[in-house]
Amino acid sequence: MVDQEQKLSETKIEQLKSVRTETEDVILKRRSVRVFQKKQVPEFLIKRMLEAGRFAPSAGNSMPWKFVVLRDQEIIDGITQTIIETCKIYKGLIDYRYNGSILRRIIANIIIKSKPNDLHPVPFGAISLIADEKLGLFHNAPTVILIFADERGIGFPTLDCGIAGQNMVLAAHSMGLGTCWIGFPKVAFENTSIWRNRLGIDYPYKFVSSLAVGFPMGKPDGMVARPTHAVDWYEDGMKKTLY
Repeated sequence: MVDQEQKLSETKIEQLKSVRTETEDVILKRRSVRVFQKKQVPEFLIKRMLEAGRFAPSAGNSMPWKFVVLRDQEIIDGITQTIIETCKIYKGLIDYRYNGSILRRIIANIIIKSKPNDLHPVPFGAISLIADEKLGLFHNAPTVILIFADERGIGFPTLDCGIAGQNMVLAAHSMGLGTCWIGFPKVAFENTSIWRNRLGIDYPYKFVSSLAVGFPMGKPDGMVARPTHAVDWYEDGMKKTLY
């Protein structure tokens, strides 16, 4: 029996040298979707996504997350409008490209340095586009899932929430759905209490990110070129670098 199991294991290993698993294909071919069909996602599929998120690993199995599903267009539009208005304020403070004032540039640089992640060049550029309503926030997705982290969680609760979110994203892809990570709702939940109160989000929960979910328009999935990062590999007293 042991020999038979060993042979099966060795056969599987040989197969893996040339064939990817279904799980690997889901990971490698999933792409962010920004154009959705208008039809709503069946409720049972969203529940299956949430279940995949619930089964994500977390430090001490603390499950430090709270998911809020939005399928009410009035609420989605309301949050969107709050974000647009907030981005207009940010644009006035930090977007010095259209104003030659040295003082304005100095103030903007101080603000940008105080929030290096939030005001990285990518979100920096998006702020102006959102403020001018040239960039759709949730891309007209019929369902939005908000992810909040319990700040009391063990270790890195936001990381655990990210793992749960990735579980949901991959589950969605495997079911033929499209998703896109959207971080900008952060400004609606951190800079004002309107939507926290409206949705009943109290301490200890803090906004982490959100997922736009829907049926993709067309067939956006497929592998794309990705940059390779060097990996240091230590084995048998030796170090080598993988690319």
